[in-house]
Amino acid sequence: MDSPLRVVQYGLGPIGQETARTVLEKEQIGSMSLVGVVDIDPDKAGRDVAAVIGGDVASTGVTVSDDADAVLADTNPDVVVHTTTSFLDEVADQMIQCARAGAHVVSSTEELSFPYDRHPELSERLDRVAREEDVVIVGTGVNPGYAMDTMPLTATGVCTDVRGVHVERVVDAGERRQPLQDKVGAGLSTEAFEEKKAGGTFGHIGLRESLLLVADELGWSLDEVEEELQPVHADAPVDTGFRQVEAGEVAGIHHAAAGLIDGERPLTLDLKMYVGADASYDAVEVDGDPPIDLRFRGGIFGDTATVGMLVNTVPIAAGARPGLQTMADLPVPRAFASQRSTNSAR
Repeated sequence: MDSPLRVVQYGLGPIGQETARTVLEKEQIGSMSLVGVVDIDPDKAGRDVAAVIGGDVASTGVTVSDDADAVLADTNPDVVVHTTTSFLDEVADQMIQCARAGAHVVSSTEELSFPYDRHPELSERLDRVAREEDVVIVGTGVNPGYAMDTMPLTATGVCTDVRGVHVERVVDAGERRQPLQDKVGAGLSTEAFEEKKAGGTFGHIGLRESLLLVADELGWSLDEVEEELQPVHADAPVDTGFRQVEAGEVAGIHHAAAGLIDGERPLTLDLKMYVGADASYDAVEVDGDPPIDLRFRGGIFGDTATVGMLVNTVPIAAGARPGLQTMADLPVPRAFASQRSTNSAR
């Protein structure tokens, strides 16, 4: 990398704060430079980003601003790391704003991970703008982005034939940040869970996108997609540090999706995310030649892994073919510019 990539952090919630912190750490070894931060929260705007993210971060001289246009114009970023909301139609204009400023966009917006089914017209628009501006727009994270799509696809790379892919992910939400516990409905009554479910924007966003990305990359034409979202109830009281979940209350979600071909289910994704889970793990089973059976004991810790995927995708996106991309369109994700690698000669 000839010079540090100039990065703007767009959105300073819990994930955005940790992403900004990681970019500042990369700045110390010369791979990135945090040049601007955007957030509309009046309690954050006008403050040094170090004061917002806290910890042992020294004053940076980078002030949080609620004026994205001004930040983009003043800082001329190479890449914007975008961490605001899950739903593409709510933030597509923000991404276009960044692309028009000449910046690549790496976003945690779950629906962006494979937007072509849910948002075909918006996908076409984003791709057109990205190509016009010679930039990449891509959605990533731990899930979607890695655990239930990129990683299973990578597992098939040694197979001469694949007949089925089955992915399971169990997450103890009690070990995760408060917004994640809110997202899975921890502490709700069953009735409140069903009301939120009926709204269509509750639970894990992106499972369908992961399923369709895997099917598309394997060349499988699905006849149908089945999706089911059910509550998981607490067997005993659980204190997460953020809330007390009583026995019988909702502890989280069981969200499953299956791709059907000729009445069979060769592709299944099964996600259980709830407080008080006995053991977190990620597992991938490939029915293929050769068969693959992977299990990540302890699971892939989502808060850290989401930040890792966002930051590690920054240099990959900056060097990729312009347009709206998925993680399957980009080179293999990997960590970069670690403390060990800075002393290595090429």
